Amino acid sequence: MSTIHEYAELLKQRKLSSVELTKQYLARIEKADAQIGSYITVCPDEALAAAGKADERIARGEATLLTGIPVGIKDNICTEGITTTCASKMLYNFVPPYDATVTKRLKNEGAVILGKLNMDEFAMGSSTESSYFKKTKNPYDLTRVPGGSSGGSAASVSADLAPYALGSDTGGSIRQPAAFCGNVGLKPTYGLVSRFGLIAFASSLDQIGSFTKDVTDCAIVLNAIAGYDKMDSTSVDADKTDYTKALGLPLKGMKIGVPKQYLESGIQAEIREAVENAIKVYEMLGAECEECSLPLSKFALPAYYLISSAEASSNLARFDGIKYGYRAEEYHGLTDLYEITRSEGFGEEVKRRIMLGTYALSSGYYDAYYKKAQQVRGLIKRDFAACFEKYDVLLTPTTPTTAYKFGEKSDPVAMYMGDICTVAVNIAGLPAISIPAGLDKKGMPIGIQLIANSLDERKLLTAAFAYERETGYEKLRPTVKEVE
Repeated sequence: MSTIHEYAELLKQRKLSSVELTKQYLARIEKADAQIGSYITVCPDEALAAAGKADERIARGEATLLTGIPVGIKDNICTEGITTTCASKMLYNFVPPYDATVTKRLKNEGAVILGKLNMDEFAMGSSTESSYFKKTKNPYDLTRVPGGSSGGSAASVSADLAPYALGSDTGGSIRQPAAFCGNVGLKPTYGLVSRFGLIAFASSLDQIGSFTKDVTDCAIVLNAIAGYDKMDSTSVDADKTDYTKALGLPLKGMKIGVPKQYLESGIQAEIREAVENAIKVYEMLGAECEECSLPLSKFALPAYYLISSAEASSNLARFDGIKYGYRAEEYHGLTDLYEITRSEGFGEEVKRRIMLGTYALSSGYYDAYYKKAQQVRGLIKRDFAACFEKYDVLLTPTTPTTAYKFGEKSDPVAMYMGDICTVAVNIAGLPAISIPAGLDKKGMPIGIQLIANSLDERKLLTAAFAYERETGYEKLRPTVKEVE
């Protein structure tokens, strides 16, 4: 079970070929994924062909750190010629005619795509229980959820069914499953990584990021996928940065704020303790830590669900059974076709959010709900801006609890409360990372979250790497016999 940078060294020294490495992962997927359920689609032929080309590239001395290394991709990111379903009956047979920009960039690096990873349907969920195809299990305990919506991505990296994976984060969908499964999960600044080819849930909140085994790998992947894209109107034209150069920098003089609102009632005692221990680690490493305040963070969750549902209502209107995807077999007239197709094609959680969003956008309610939520969004951004005038990064829990059992949170509101530590970051468009911080008494991973100002990923990675190097928590691995 190696990291990207370890595999890259083995490939460079010709101690391992990409074809051999890819065969190892394909064999492991065949053996273990029946237990985990992380993949919707596996692409052995395409993967081995890409691995062969990668070996030729390595032989020519043209390799990058990602050349020849397998990757799994969340199933809402378009892959040319490979089914992309969003884990929905609505897109069960959709094969994109083009690659997402991030897919193209990984291919340009010589990466090997193993397949497409399971998720909550249309990225709407926090447990990967709403997938049309299967439920993904947490490799640390098969009776518990891996988190969501990028549960398949998190589980695949944790169980070593992929060295790294891509996911998307709308309200915590990378960071929460990363915390539940003991991974490093990065949600970059909004616009830093192109969203072209990401099937939209909430366009002003969605952001593609990565799951990796350690912070070094996280920086390597970000180097590959970040950068301006003319195909994405929200793409940021920022200076190209080598994020690996942020690793190992001293923390002396770094100021870390700890928002008190994130440690109030509802946070599991062991997670609160992990944050307190992290403060001690950072102070020992030379950083200054102090309590700060984000008073409007309590409004982030309702604002998020109003904004995201409204955008989902608009974005998902295109799935109507006409051009592609699922179409009802029996109907009478066009209106009937729309109604039956959408009723049958979408799952319960997706329909719930479409209805909520449609209501919030409707005449007579727009000002009371959607407009007010957008106003709150502006105030939350202002709160963060005030904090970053004083602090370099903020330290919080990633989640209020560790991974829970399947079926434990059947109430939608109880499920939504699991996003309480993550949604404000998306509302403000900021970068944040979840890093492993030990295990609770049940042996389940704990994650802590670091938040930085817009386009300050370097500071984020500096702080994350320093904590990781000092604690060694990234070396924790699941011991479930099914994935050994």
